[in-house]
Amino acid sequence: MVETVISIRGARFGDEAGIARVHDEAWREAYRGVIPGRELERMITRRGPAWWRRAISGGTRLIVLDFADMVAGYASYGRNRMPSLAYSGEIFELYLAPEYQGGGLGRRMFEAAQRDLAAHGYPTFVVWALAGNDRAVGFYRRLGGRIVRRAPEQFGADTRERVAFGFD
Repeated sequence: MVETVISIRGARFGDEAGIARVHDEAWREAYRGVIPGRELERMITRRGPAWWRRAISGGTRLIVLDFADMVAGYASYGRNRMPSLAYSGEIFELYLAPEYQGGGLGRRMFEAAQRDLAAHGYPTFVVWALAGNDRAVGFYRRLGGRIVRRAPEQFGADTRERVAFGFD
């Protein structure tokens, strides 16, 4: 019998290459055609293993989805960065490698981040998504998020709309 262990745990040193790989693959799949190509490449390139190592060493709230000893997803979160929104916390990023999407693992990561936010004094939170990322918009709607703000975001010379989903 073969058993595959799936766990969600805090990121640790040694995870940075796996997180960078997930970031690269997930962003290419989610944002190709949404974020202009040159800007997308620039954003992906700057988030290599060294960037994630600094995030881990700096104490960023960062969890990973560990699938058979391999990083298959990650989420980062903390205090809401936009005080004008009446939410205490924020999930900054939540991404799964494309081959792990659609099986409920994103929901499990979302719920783990939600529990940790609440445990650290952030019972309400927001998540921002680009309006053109239909998969993310649908995901946050299915989880019960309601759109509480829309704002422009610049990518080089182009502007895209982003939406904030509030969770009480």
